[in-house]
Amino acid sequence: MRTTLSALLAPLCLAAALVCAPQAHAAGFEKGPAPTAAALDVAGPYAVGSHKIAVSAAKPYAYGGATVHYPQGQAGETFGVVAMMPGFMAFQAVYDGLVKKMASHGFIVINIDSVGRGDLPDVRAKAVAGALQHVSELVRAGQVPFAAMADTSRQAIVGNSMGGGAVLSAAQADPSLKAVVALQPWHTTQAFPKVASPTLIVACQKDTIAPNNVHSDVFYASLPVTLPRGEIEVKGASHLCATFLASKTQLNTMNKATVSWLKRFLDEDTRYDTMVKGGINEGEFSRFVVEGF
Repeated sequence: MRTTLSALLAPLCLAAALVCAPQAHAAGFEKGPAPTAAALDVAGPYAVGSHKIAVSAAKPYAYGGATVHYPQGQAGETFGVVAMMPGFMAFQAVYDGLVKKMASHGFIVINIDSVGRGDLPDVRAKAVAGALQHVSELVRAGQVPFAAMADTSRQAIVGNSMGGGAVLSAAQADPSLKAVVALQPWHTTQAFPKVASPTLIVACQKDTIAPNNVHSDVFYASLPVTLPRGEIEVKGASHLCATFLASKTQLNTMNKATVSWLKRFLDEDTRYDTMVKGGINEGEFSRFVVEGF
């Protein structure tokens, strides 16, 4: 009789089950049921807590303070960290609904203030990096209420307007970022060929402040062709469609676009492939281009 390899390994498997057991979903951090556009239109499954970071504490890190919104998960759950950068003259409250909704879907979201509300994108890019560094240090020191649940090895950045341009600049400087979402980005720099993180640009069809043909479209065309990337355009919306001046419908659109991209690339949850490739489109997008994966 020939002895099969599986028979030879059987005693070892009994002694070391971890070696022979089927692998769990090692790459991803799946949370919740299979995604749908309808589920992304509303708040997620987590209650949200908040923690303030004072301007004085943030100053050495080149940003203007923040409120961190975090999911109140079960013991042992961990969540990726997202920094949200505001646009020109904007401040935390402008994005309050958007960031809390992001947190409810399972992300620790740092809602940042810039040092000066008129700061240009490259200055804002340094603020994003500084906020991520500062929060990571606070987590390691156990000085924040979400320390046990924060996975600072998984970081992403989101920004609006000049903050959207800022996150494209920040991504060029930091290839370790897992995901980037630029909402109606504005920047005088026109090319971002060194971005190495999966990047989504959300444009708005009637944007006259950062017109797509000289901002979003140009930025998107400059991204590496091998990069997972997307440019999607919200039908009939203006430049302010991600702010507190937007309609509830527009904010839902911003949120589901952002959350689905973060779920797919920050959480590496491949169940969201369908969503990011068009499944979130319930008729509100005039363009939907996703490439590279």
